[in-house]
Amino acid sequence: MPEPVRVLIVDDQQLVRGGFRMLLDSQPDLEVVAESGDGADAVRAVERLRRAGAGPDVVLMDVRMPVLDGIAATRQILARHGTDVRIVVLTTFDLDEYALDALRAGASGFLLKDALPEELLAAVRTVHRGDAVIAPSTTRRLIGHFVEEPAAGSAGDTTAPRPHAAAIATLTAREHEVFLLMARGLSNGEIMGELFLSEATVKTHVSHVLAKLGVRDRVQAVVLAYESGLMG
Repeated sequence: MPEPVRVLIVDDQQLVRGGFRMLLDSQPDLEVVAESGDGADAVRAVERLRRAGAGPDVVLMDVRMPVLDGIAATRQILARHGTDVRIVVLTTFDLDEYALDALRAGASGFLLKDALPEELLAAVRTVHRGDAVIAPSTTRRLIGHFVEEPAAGSAGDTTAPRPHAAAIATLTAREHEVFLLMARGLSNGEIMGELFLSEATVKTHVSHVLAKLGVRDRVQAVVLAYESGLMG
């Protein structure tokens, strides 16, 4: 049997941490290896656990915490460990600009604390596989609400370059189609249906899109699409 996915829970409310622990530890393929009550302790816990070879593979990260908030903690952890650690941002609020900042910092997903238990379990497994958690009703709406339109020289000015335009221009026509569908939150299976492509072909296009845009996963691709004005 494969080793369980090792999870670090970061939240300043002990009851919340306890509830998450009970849920995660009830699954044979998931294991809570530690809890932290603030972002600074989370950064130290990741360092300690990784030195001991005990994970974590996935961090459930609250946004609003004392000492060091979840955004700063996300940046520090990912700057040191990159894709070896995946982070899912947890928040009480559906539209929370702090959560968007965490996604920009490299988190692999966004989840409401009142999500259904199966949604939280699915999120942990999804990011551990190297994919990202994009729920059309939450992540994309959050991004669309808080990403500002790129600044232009004047009102109605369409000549000012948009952010990431050079990277986007390297995409082939088919890759651009796939990119826009990814930005809408479609899964690989849904993209297959939209474009009448095989699963292997979609996976190849998604991989090429992420590489050409220089982003780590689908969440970052969605952020880039909104920042570039493609989803305005």
